[in-house]
Amino acid sequence: MCVKKCPFEAIQIINLPKGLESQVTHRYGANSFKLHRLPTPRPGQVLGLVGTNGIGKSTALRILGGNMRPNLGDFTNPPDWKAVLKYFRGNELQTFFTRMLEEDMKALIKIQYVDSVAKAKNVATAIVGKRLNALDAKGVKDEVIKYLDLETVLERQVQHLSGGELQRFIIGLTCVQQVDIYMFDEPSSYLDVKQRLNAARMIRSLLKHDNYVIVVEHDLSILDYLSDFICCLYGTPGAYGVVTMPFSVREGINIFLAGFVPTENMRFRDFELSFKVKEGADEDKTSKKKKDETGKEDEKAVI
Repeated sequence: MCVKKCPFEAIQIINLPKGLESQVTHRYGANSFKLHRLPTPRPGQVLGLVGTNGIGKSTALRILGGNMRPNLGDFTNPPDWKAVLKYFRGNELQTFFTRMLEEDMKALIKIQYVDSVAKAKNVATAIVGKRLNALDAKGVKDEVIKYLDLETVLERQVQHLSGGELQRFIIGLTCVQQVDIYMFDEPSSYLDVKQRLNAARMIRSLLKHDNYVIVVEHDLSILDYLSDFICCLYGTPGAYGVVTMPFSVREGINIFLAGFVPTENMRFRDFELSFKVKEGADEDKTSKKKKDETGKEDEKAVI
């Protein structure tokens, strides 16, 4: 009754997945967002994450990057890493977290909102070229500058960069550093088609047999080019998110477009996303059927 009477849809009832109660990876608090399962990164391969906003992609990156320990749903008394490793026993994530703790793997996240970088006090006044040179731990600065087309902005301050320039600079800043886990949160925003492809090539070049690369991307063509396998995320924004098992690139993208996960028999969208374009649609708008005086269609009319 409250939902129906309350104006402006201020109150909503969200059905939570009952069968996933034993697979809660992290919960922020009572009646707060919770994430079910985690993506499974693999060394030497690019893991792609696809899903709508607000269903846990950034939360998953923070956990896999070691910036946040998963509480397994117990936000009042969070478990220690020993309990977390026991929870993921027999899973590829156990190997990943064990290596992250024992080898002290370093992770680096290319943040989603690059505008905040230009406002940071310690970065805003920095010179692009000097900043890249200072963090170049692999000696690939020149290659990064060429790939990402940064030659024209090397002498400028970070705060004076446009959105696309700032995006390319942050990607380059991430690529020149030496870490074990590279994470890119929406690297194609603000970029045109050519720049997106160059950025994707740059990210693919980071792959080694023993490091990890994780990419969150909404551009399906770039995601297809970048990824070796894909995990889809579905749920209700702000309420809960569910991570699927890893799929091949083709199968993962098709599942996201169809809105149906066959392995779980779960439909997370009422409609399919289709990009089919009707041939001759423009002609249909400009050309109409012509009829003669007898009411018959004119043979010369374009249909």
